[in-house]
Amino acid sequence: MLAVWLVLVVVFGSFAGRLTDVEENDPVSFLPGKAESVKALEAVRTFPSGEQTEAVIVYRRAGGLEPADRAAIARDRIAINQDPPRGTSRIPPPILSRDGDAALLIAEIDTSGPTADNTLTDATDALRDRVHEDVPPGLAVKVSGPAGFATDAVRVFEQINGTLLLATASLVFILLILIYRSPIFWAIPLFTVIFAEVIARGVGYWLAKAGVTINGQTSGILSVLVFGVGTDYALLLVARYREELRRHEDKHDAVRIALRRAGPAVIASGLTVIVALLCLSLAEVNGTAGLGPVAAFGVALAMVAMLTLLPALLAITGRRAFWPFVPQYGGAGTDETHGWWRRLGERIRVRPRRVWIGTTVALLVLCLGLTQMNSDLTSGNSFRGSVESVEGQELISESFPAGANAPTSVIVPADAPAGAAARVAVALRAVPGVAQVLPVERDPQAGERLSVTLEADPYSEQAFDVIPPLRDAAKAAGGPDVLVGGPTAEERDLRVSTARDNRVIVPLVLLVVFLILAAILRAVLLPLLLMATVVLSYAAALGIGAFFFMQVFGFEGVDPSLPLFAFIFLVALGVDYNIFLMARVREEAHQHGTRLGTVRGLAVTGAVITSAGIVLAGTFSTLAVLPLVVLTEIGFTIAVGVLLDTFVVRSILVPAIVLDAGDRVWWPSALGHRRATAEDEREEDDAAIV
Repeated sequence: MLAVWLVLVVVFGSFAGRLTDVEENDPVSFLPGKAESVKALEAVRTFPSGEQTEAVIVYRRAGGLEPADRAAIARDRIAINQDPPRGTSRIPPPILSRDGDAALLIAEIDTSGPTADNTLTDATDALRDRVHEDVPPGLAVKVSGPAGFATDAVRVFEQINGTLLLATASLVFILLILIYRSPIFWAIPLFTVIFAEVIARGVGYWLAKAGVTINGQTSGILSVLVFGVGTDYALLLVARYREELRRHEDKHDAVRIALRRAGPAVIASGLTVIVALLCLSLAEVNGTAGLGPVAAFGVALAMVAMLTLLPALLAITGRRAFWPFVPQYGGAGTDETHGWWRRLGERIRVRPRRVWIGTTVALLVLCLGLTQMNSDLTSGNSFRGSVESVEGQELISESFPAGANAPTSVIVPADAPAGAAARVAVALRAVPGVAQVLPVERDPQAGERLSVTLEADPYSEQAFDVIPPLRDAAKAAGGPDVLVGGPTAEERDLRVSTARDNRVIVPLVLLVVFLILAAILRAVLLPLLLMATVVLSYAAALGIGAFFFMQVFGFEGVDPSLPLFAFIFLVALGVDYNIFLMARVREEAHQHGTRLGTVRGLAVTGAVITSAGIVLAGTFSTLAVLPLVVLTEIGFTIAVGVLLDTFVVRSILVPAIVLDAGDRVWWPSALGHRRATAEDEREEDDAAIV
C-alpha cells in the first residue's frame, strides 16, 4: 500500500505545483456564468479594441494642483506614451476636476489575449513604478481603476498557496505534537495528510484542464480542507488504534480491529462532506461551482489516505512510534467508565432536559448577532489594510463623480434598429444616479459601446441599485439585446446569483445530509435532531461572526458568499462530529441501552473529537493570514462554528437530547424498541448515584 501511494505522489506531484498556472483569477471566475455582465464582457471582445481594462491614474493636491504638479502629470503622460507597457494604449490628455484639485490619466490595457492576467498586472505595476518617480512633495499619486483593483487582488492570490500551506502545515505539526506528546508519532499522520494534499492539487490541475473553474480562493480552501479533514480522520482512527493496542498484543490485530470499528464512521463522515460539497456544483457563480468538485476530490483523497496509507504506516511502526507514552498490552488508558468525559456525561444525565433547553437558549442568544449582518462588503473594501487601488478610489471620489474610477459599459449590438445607440444614450442620462454617458467605440460588426459614469462609488450598494433601472432604460430604448456590464454590474449580478445559490443549495444539502444520516444511523428521529443542532450551531457561529466583523474588526460588511460557504462547511463538518459520537453510542447501546451507551460513548470519544475540533478550527483560522476580508470572514466563522460544535453541541447538547429521549431516538429501527435489562438498570442507577 505504501508503494502505491508513493507512485501516486510521484505521478500527481509533478502537476501539483502547476495548479497556480491554471487558476483563473480574472473577474469571470468569480461571477455567475450566465449573468448579463458576463455576456457584456464577451461582447466587448468582439470590438476592434478587444477587451480593455482601465487603469486610472489620479493626481490630487488639496487646495489645487500647482504648476509643478501639472508639469509632473504632463511628464508622466509623455513618458508612458513614448514607451508604453505591454498591452497599454496611448493615454489621452488629462481630465481635470472642476475644483482644480485633481487630474486623471486613463490608460487602457488590452486583456483579451491568452496571457491577459500577466499583461494586466505587469502593465499596472509598470505604470505604478513610472508615476511614483519624482513626485512633487505634497502631491498624492495613485493607480486605481478596474486594473488597479484586479492587480491588487491577483497579487494577494499569488501569495495564497505558499503562505497558506506553510501556515497550515506548521499549525498541524504543533497541534499533533501537543496531542500525542511524542517527538516521533506526529510525522505519521502529518505526512499522510501531505501525501493526500499533494495528490489533491495534482487532481485539481487536471480538473481545471477539463474545464472546472479554479481560482485562488478555491485553491486556498482546498489546502485548508484537506489538512483539517484529513487530520481529523487520522485522530479518530489513531485513537481507536491506541485503544485496541491495550486490548491486543499483536499490532496487526489492533490495526485491523481499529479499522473495522472506526472505518465506517470515517467513511460516513467523508461521504457526508463529499456529497455536501458536490451540491456546490449547482451554483450559478463560477468560483462556487468550481469549488464543489475540487474540494470533494480533496476530501475523498484525505479519507482514502486515512483508511489505507495510515493503517499501513501504523502497522509498520507499531507501538514504538508513540514513545515516550507507549500504549502497553493490558495497560490502563481512556475507557468507557473513567475520565473527565465520563464524569461530564454522568452530570448531564442527572437533568438532561434542563441541560439541552439551557444550551439551546444560550445558542439562540448568540444568534442575535445576525442582526448586525449586512452585505456591504465589495471589491472596493475587500482588502485588509491599505492597498493602492482603494486609496486611489478615495482620492477620485473627493474631486470627481466616484463612478469615474470604474465606468459602466453599455453595448448596443450592430443589429439594433437605426439610431438605437443615440436613443439609449439619451435614456441613460435620464436615469437617477448617472453622471455622464459618452460613446467610446463604434464598429459595423460589433455595434456601439457607451461608457456610463455613475455618481456613486462604483463598488457601493448605492451604485448597485442603479443597475436595474439602467438596464430597463437601455433595453426600452435600444431593444432587449442591449447589454449593461462593467465592474458595478458584475458586483450586482454576483449578489443576485449568490442569493439564488443560497435558496437552491442550502435546502438540497439539508436533504442530502439527512438521508445519509438516516442510512448510517438507521433511524429517522435522531438524524432530524442532529440536523437541528447543527443548523442552530451554524446560525450561532454566523451571529458571533457578524458581531465581531462589525463591532470588533471594523469590516464594512459581510461577503455575500459567506453564508453559503459557512453553511456547507459547518453543516457537513458539524455532522462529522455527531457521526463520530453517535456511531460509538450506537455500538454501546446494543449492549448497555441508549442512556448508558451515550455516557460510555461520550467517555471514549470526548478527547479525540475535541482534539479533532481544535485541529480543524485551527486550520481554517489560518485563512486569516491572508489580507482579504472574505477569507478572514470564512476562516473566522468556520473556526468559531467548529469550536461550538466541539465544545457545546457534541459535548453537551447532543448527549443531553439523547439522554432525555432515550431509546426513542433510534425510531423506527429495532434499537428504538429495545428494553433495558435488569443489569443495565442497575448500572444506570449506580452511575446516577455517583
